[in-house]
Amino acid sequence: MRTTILPAAVLFGAALMATTGPAWAQVNPNADQIVKSLSPLSTDGSSRGVRIAPPSATAPAATGPAEALPSASLSVLFDSGSADLTPAAIKTLNELGKALTDPRLAGGKFRIEGHTDTVGTKDGNKALSDARAKAVADYLASTYRVDPSKLEPVGMGEDELLVKTPAQTPEARNRRVVVVNLGG
Repeated sequence: MRTTILPAAVLFGAALMATTGPAWAQVNPNADQIVKSLSPLSTDGSSRGVRIAPPSATAPAATGPAEALPSASLSVLFDSGSADLTPAAIKTLNELGKALTDPRLAGGKFRIEGHTDTVGTKDGNKALSDARAKAVADYLASTYRVDPSKLEPVGMGEDELLVKTPAQTPEARNRRVVVVNLGG
């Protein structure tokens, strides 16, 4: 019988996603929690825990059955309609930068997924999420000297909403960044 243990980062993430409003926006995992969330599961058949990742964080179909890749969902705050990093975003990215330069994640390549809510047009949200993901990758490369070739910024727009909402509905929990460890 296989026992599954939920690591602190998963429990922390569940608590993070269960809250709303400004309190949710101010809470993010620290660098060590991010490292644990982004660390690959062991290859010896044992498992340190369960990874919760959005559908985009799955292995490509060409490699066989889709398996969740290690990921971390972060609240990186942007002003509405802007890709400029806010002071709150920088605080979160400083923890991410520390995590991505941790030796335990050496050799990894990371997809930086930008997500938006449903306010605006689908095409506009795609472009905005592309710009936000690029802003995050640029900050990590310039401030923490993360090799840009190890960062893959991708805008997801309003696809893969964390909280399903109708069109033109502002929802802070949908405006997030997901970091996925793609391996080496």
